[in-house]
Amino acid sequence: MERRGITVIALLLSLLSLFAAMCDSIESPQYTIVHAESDFEVRLYGNSSWMSAQASDLSFEMATLNGYQRLFEYTQGANLNCSRLAMTLPVLTSIVPGAGPLHSSAYVVRFYLPTKFQSTPPTPLPELKLEPYDWSSHYVAVRKFTGFALDDIVVKEAEKLALSVSRSTWANITSKSDYAYSIAQYSTPFQIIGRVNEVWVDVEVAGVASS
Repeated sequence: MERRGITVIALLLSLLSLFAAMCDSIESPQYTIVHAESDFEVRLYGNSSWMSAQASDLSFEMATLNGYQRLFEYTQGANLNCSRLAMTLPVLTSIVPGAGPLHSSAYVVRFYLPTKFQSTPPTPLPELKLEPYDWSSHYVAVRKFTGFALDDIVVKEAEKLALSVSRSTWANITSKSDYAYSIAQYSTPFQIIGRVNEVWVDVEVAGVASS
């Protein structure tokens, strides 16, 4: 019961934060589209810095809430500088197959650091158990989908992306990424219609490896 109450509070705080953020320009990592088809595209992202929260919850939804709660506290001043960070998009949850309890999936929830803090991110408070993550330039196959990113839906969307890639000229391109796939969420929970989500899968292009 206590855990559920904490989760609800975290969600409400997230709602308020994202709602306020939507009123201003929100930063996102920049990319270039290098290939596009009707149901997916391949993007090249440049070097970027993120703050990451590992979560061992047994569901994608709970892991995202757990990780984002800690990241939200970090943005609101729970760091050694007491700095407040502007919200960014997307909220990115990566699935690590077999790394959780009993060989279940584990998750990493990531917050893209605003430009102001890309080179010198504030150090998070130890109790948040966050880690900075420097993402080198990488290629990502992306499929967009609408609605809420629920447990069963994200798996189906990832399967659709895998099928699309397998039928394309990118079928034989592999990645050495530790993550099976990632889910990028761009919409506030207040938004019911026209929600924007994406499935990301790292790929290798012209000898450049995703990491």
